[in-house]
Amino acid sequence: MTLKEILLREIETLPEDRQENVLAFVRFLKVGLAETQPTEHQFADALARARAIAASRGITEQDVDAEIRAVRTEP
Repeated sequence: MTLKEILLREIETLPEDRQENVLAFVRFLKVGLAETQPTEHQFADALARARAIAASRGITEQDVDAEIRAVRTEP
């Protein structure tokens, strides 16, 4: 019996909520195996995308600053 078959057999005997935990753990393991960009590069890319979306919707840096100030002054 292969490791894959053993794993499948063991998973099949678990209750469904535990199977969901196994799935979440497998996905967690896969993320750790994937090559990732340095955090700074990911942040820069996300910020550039957010700015592009804001620009396409007519949202300026001043609009963002005003919203932040408004939220910070709320009681």
